[in-house]
Amino acid sequence: MIKTSSLLVGASALLFSTAAFADSHDPAAIQTKALEDSLAYEITEGLTTEVGPRQAGTEAEARARDWSVKKLKALGFQNVRNEPFMMPTWVRGAETAEVTAPYPQKLHVTALGNSASTGEAGIEAEVAYFDSLAAMQALPDGSLAGKIAFVTHDMHRTQDGSGYGAFGPVRWIGPNVASKKGAAAYVIKSIGTDHHRNPHTGNTNFAEGVKPIPAGALSLPDADNLERMIKLGKPVTMKLIMTPQNIGQQESGNVIAEVTGRDPSKGMIVVACHLDSWDLATGAFDDAAGCGIVTAAAKHIMDHGKPLRTIRILWAGAEEVGLWGGKAYAKAHSSSNHAIAMESDFGADNVWRVEFKLPDGAEDVQKQIAQALLPLGIGANGPPATGGADIRDIIASNNLAVIDLQQDGSRYFDLHHTPDDTLDKIDPKQMRQNVAAWSTVLSIIANSEVDFTMPAKE
Repeated sequence: MIKTSSLLVGASALLFSTAAFADSHDPAAIQTKALEDSLAYEITEGLTTEVGPRQAGTEAEARARDWSVKKLKALGFQNVRNEPFMMPTWVRGAETAEVTAPYPQKLHVTALGNSASTGEAGIEAEVAYFDSLAAMQALPDGSLAGKIAFVTHDMHRTQDGSGYGAFGPVRWIGPNVASKKGAAAYVIKSIGTDHHRNPHTGNTNFAEGVKPIPAGALSLPDADNLERMIKLGKPVTMKLIMTPQNIGQQESGNVIAEVTGRDPSKGMIVVACHLDSWDLATGAFDDAAGCGIVTAAAKHIMDHGKPLRTIRILWAGAEEVGLWGGKAYAKAHSSSNHAIAMESDFGADNVWRVEFKLPDGAEDVQKQIAQALLPLGIGANGPPATGGADIRDIIASNNLAVIDLQQDGSRYFDLHHTPDDTLDKIDPKQMRQNVAAWSTVLSIIANSEVDFTMPAKE
């Protein structure tokens, strides 16, 4: 028989243990500690220095995965592994552009991902100018035969990065449209907001049955100069040389690590970034910083004791060239017990707003998060959360709850996909604010008993 006194002692011990555990995951204490974080910058520095550019499907991305697995294991995370997948791979070649008449001068250009080759001899042709994508779309098919189509735009910097959605189609679908109109090649004013002579690369795609054509981006000053030439009224001729190649199916992969929770029945939280970068720079803003931020936040939670829920870290591969890592993760893990998805993929400047897509019944958690983030200068009045590119497929397949920590994007598109995306652009103080915001949110949701299951889609 167990004596009553023994039961009282046991109950007291349990209450003390539970209280101590709750204190160890106090969001305010974790936030304060995270404001001193150095791990996020250390990871960003390591990826950009020890690996460098990490284009998907290349040997450099493979080295990045090896580096990442070793780093995550050394940090003490559980279930660290690489999950490989295959993907079509495009690599850059030579790339030059010059106006040959009537105002001869060289221009700075870079090929867009999936661009066709001009061949080593290049293409020389008259430039057909359009002040918008819509203007080119309005032409009859075949009407640009033998010409180099040039589309400009008027993208401006915004805090929320909304200009990218408005003007991105110039790159995303412009080459496909130009090919249908008969153009021999296509160039754009880079989708960016800087005025350096650094062209912005990025992916494009051609629809089935549409012939791929050479497609490149001019630096913003060169594009503006080309526009001025054309407006002088004389025909302008350009010579373009770009020799990229499609090298077929190559291996990429997702690197995964976990902070294992106390209760496997509770849905896990997936926090994502992408490991790959474009080849023009070391990919500090896009997206080594994101990997540093989410990983440092998860480490802060782990260091304060085992949380209730498992936190899964996803360093996705091959995001830049077609979201292959996110698609592979959703295919492999659609049956896993996820609860909430989050991603950091917008640089390392201050988080300024939190957005939510949570089920009914999670209102108190939402209010707690919003209140806890106020000391960091983060507001909560915004649209519903939608999630980042690498978690889009798992969100869609499982109808997951989402929390977005929106970063200040005012200078993001100065650096995006350019040779300027390097470590010196990271502001360590702003990065620490990101880590503090992420640590605060994770400390709350990873220890919440709330059911975050979203209602079934109708």
